Amino acid sequence: MESKHSKRLICLGLLSLFIFGACINASAQGRGRGGGGGRPSGNSGMGGRGAGGVDGGLGRASDRSDGRSDRGLGTASDKSGGRSDAGLDRARAASENSRKADEELRQNPGLAKGMNMSANDLRSGYQAALATNPDLKFGQFVAANRIAKNLGDRNPNITTGAILQGLADGKSIGQRLQELGLNSKEAKDAEKTADREIKESKRQK
Repeated sequence: MESKHSKRLICLGLLSLFIFGACINASAQGRGRGGGGGRPSGNSGMGGRGAGGVDGGLGRASDRSDGRSDRGLGTASDKSGGRSDAGLDRARAASENSRKADEELRQNPGLAKGMNMSANDLRSGYQAALATNPDLKFGQFVAANRIAKNLGDRNPNITTGAILQGLADGKSIGQRLQELGLNSKEAKDAEKTADREIKESKRQK
């Protein structure tokens, strides 16, 4: 009996050791999978920045912030009373008009020569005027310079700057010339003369 009892104790002890060892092994494997799973996740994040760049990160910003980043950008116009949108529109208009002016100067080098100016001077003057009036067309700027050159000696108040100010206020060249002292016929004649001279200068190479 004593021998059988001893055998049972030995068997129970071996069984306990086996169960204990199995538990330790399972726990170690669980930790190994958890650690291994976390690391690739971190590396994947770094890889996402490398592959997607800044744009990739910004593209996921809305998801990560539950849309808060989109709402923040979307309310910028409201918070500025629409000024942010208006500023962008003005910048786009000025840029497009400046680009068209460069093309016209390349195609018509005589435009500047007809006013005893270099192309760079005419271009710089136009770009400065765009800062005040982004919607100003290059043709209007050239006409204002022509008219001021033709009439400035007899009418000192008719200057390029004065004409451009009227255009920035929403007036036509004819309306502005009348505000500066010309009658309707004189204003029309001044515009016709300037238009003819500009066409002639475009034929020069």
